Amino acid sequence: MANIFEIFYRFLILGLISFGGPMAHLGYFRNIFVEKLQWLDEEAYAKLIALSQFLPGPSSSQVGFSIGLKRGGLIGGFMAFVSFTFPSFFILYLLASFNISENDNNFVLGIITGLKLFAVVIVADAALGMFKSFCKSKISKAIFIFSTIVLILFSSIYIQFIILILSAIIGSLLLKNETTTTEELKTKKIKIIPFVLFLLPLFIIPIFASSSDSLKLFNAFYEVGTLVFGGGHVVLPLLEQSLGDMITNDTFLLGYSLAQAVPGPMFTIASYLGASIFTNNPLLGAFIATIAIFLPGFLLILTFRESFESYTKKRKVLNAIAGVNAAVVGLLAAVFFNTVFPSAVNSIFDLIIVAIGLYLFQKFKISVLYMIVIFIGIGLIIA
Repeated sequence: MANIFEIFYRFLILGLISFGGPMAHLGYFRNIFVEKLQWLDEEAYAKLIALSQFLPGPSSSQVGFSIGLKRGGLIGGFMAFVSFTFPSFFILYLLASFNISENDNNFVLGIITGLKLFAVVIVADAALGMFKSFCKSKISKAIFIFSTIVLILFSSIYIQFIILILSAIIGSLLLKNETTTTEELKTKKIKIIPFVLFLLPLFIIPIFASSSDSLKLFNAFYEVGTLVFGGGHVVLPLLEQSLGDMITNDTFLLGYSLAQAVPGPMFTIASYLGASIFTNNPLLGAFIATIAIFLPGFLLILTFRESFESYTKKRKVLNAIAGVNAAVVGLLAAVFFNTVFPSAVNSIFDLIIVAIGLYLFQKFKISVLYMIVIFIGIGLIIA
């Protein structure tokens, strides 16, 4: 129970402060759970990221769910999801319920400005730290450079997936001396029960969806959760297509803007949209949509996590993962340059603040919470 409580409050704090999207979340997770608490080492964390990249669903939430699983079993995984997701779920539900389209309050804008700037620091720190860990050889550095350039120029999720596959192939063939020797263990099979639970809604619920608004809503968001690779902004076009005339374009775009302005996973846009669709019972709509869009990714983690870990005990798979890890660092760098940096840094002054913050964060290992307080203060001053 002590572990469960610690999982709850650690992820709740992260859910309150984790601005910047899925890659920023991975930076927060690495800082807290790898560097500070040492719940898992760098290699184990990299394997969780690799698994989440190859499965549909919200990548950062899947990593958080997996950390909870490792620390506290199924209850720990559930608690990690609930506590990390609840702040953004609750905020977006309230915004949809009270039809708050925007907030011009300078205090709120100042807080958001400061947290966005800190998100730049946390993503830069994660990228630098992961580069030092996973890009030590000429080949892994070449994979990183190639992945970064391609993903900056072409941000398509299909290009991202191709890069990961190519990096795995190159890693398995060329990174033969990258990993330490490891014991070859018997390969574990996938977990059947969660896989069946994953498949059932795909085939059963569409049959009955027309008979119930709740089932129709669940079906729309569950289908999106099974199809979206990469998480974050990738979910948006799929949601727009899946929901169709269930929601207006204006409401959809407003939900997109608000989901970026609050902490936590981008997938909680479902909370806003579900509440907006179920105007007579917005809490029920938010709950159904949120559970439906997250559930497929978590069931797939439960299905493949142990078999994936057993495969990672094999030499060729380890080398392939080393290639994927180098590409993931490239993905992180590309997201930093394409999205995180330009969305927060709007002036030379902002750039100076970020540079000083990164130096202090790395040099003096200042606590994340202290850094957040500092950057909120800065945001309030400059907003």
